[in-house]
Amino acid sequence: MSTIESPPRGVPRRPARPDTDDLAALLAAAFHDDPLTRWIIPDGRRRAELLPGLFRIFVEVSHDYDGVSVSPCGDAVMLFLPPGASKQVDERGEELERRFAEALGEYAEPLGTIVRLQAERHPAEPDHYYASFGAVRPSRQRNGLLSVLLQELLDRADRDGCPAYTEASSPGGEALCLRQNFVRLGDDIVLPDGGPSLRPMWRDPR
Repeated sequence: MSTIESPPRGVPRRPARPDTDDLAALLAAAFHDDPLTRWIIPDGRRRAELLPGLFRIFVEVSHDYDGVSVSPCGDAVMLFLPPGASKQVDERGEELERRFAEALGEYAEPLGTIVRLQAERHPAEPDHYYASFGAVRPSRQRNGLLSVLLQELLDRADRDGCPAYTEASSPGGEALCLRQNFVRLGDDIVLPDGGPSLRPMWRDPR
């Protein structure tokens, strides 16, 4: 992701639930060629068919905790969980496992592996904001849209005196986090069978 040269105008907004399908489609398009989604669903055609349903679940869960932020133009979205919400989501494990199985069918098992490995490394304390997904419509990437959404989230965390946590899945995502004063938190989360890795990252309030 590139450094912002002239920040996009406008203030990030909180979308309404009727926008869920559009946001899920945006996330699916942005993550279609991501190493993690390719590892979950190797076949490109099936990936295109199934990812919107998977990301609909993530958007809906984030909505439950007022954790969806969208750029004014509607071309970028940030999903996050506020302090304390990650623990509540963990308590919904059986519900989410069922929903993931319905969305992915035979591909639910590799997603379950990712979720389990993430949970093992997710810091329990102190309470923090968790940035789970950030995406930009492919035709609008490298315009600073995601940087603005992340900055808004971190400004909120700083006002609340709370740290922030995320996992970077790409060099660009890691570079963006490093520019925003995140630091690496332990070793990478490495997926089995030669799969890709996630880099846990942490930011103390400023």
